Amino acid sequence: MKVADVMTRHVETVQAEESVAEAASIMRNKGVGALPVYMSDVLIGMITDRDITVEATAIGLNPNKTKVESVMSWYPETCREDDTVDEAARIMEEKGVRRLIVLGEDRRVSGIVTVTDLAGRAHRSKLVEEVLTRTSHGPVTRIRL
Repeated sequence: MKVADVMTRHVETVQAEESVAEAASIMRNKGVGALPVYMSDVLIGMITDRDITVEATAIGLNPNKTKVESVMSWYPETCREDDTVDEAARIMEEKGVRRLIVLGEDRRVSGIVTVTDLAGRAHRSKLVEEVLTRTSHGPVTRIRL
């Protein structure tokens, strides 16, 4: 099964220079917890509801004056539409993330795939369990001797 078969399409995005309040408003109105972030027409990051809570609100930043680029994650993890769900899960596990931005053939955002997508649509509960176990504690560090 391919990522294109299970991903969420029609993803909302936000510009890096927009306010955190604007990003939160988009998330609330669209019922999502993450937005790919663009600077002009270049994908540069992702902002999540957790970024807003932990990186902005918890330290008292003004959401109307704080820019998305100040609290987002830079260089987001991605996969391609034609990757397999196993490959997407491997990336999530290796990078310690629970969602990936999906890129189309044109290298533009075509969707987002989450651990929930893998569990619900791909019916890969064992694979999801492994990813969740690994991502609950951050990225796995392997030591080479």
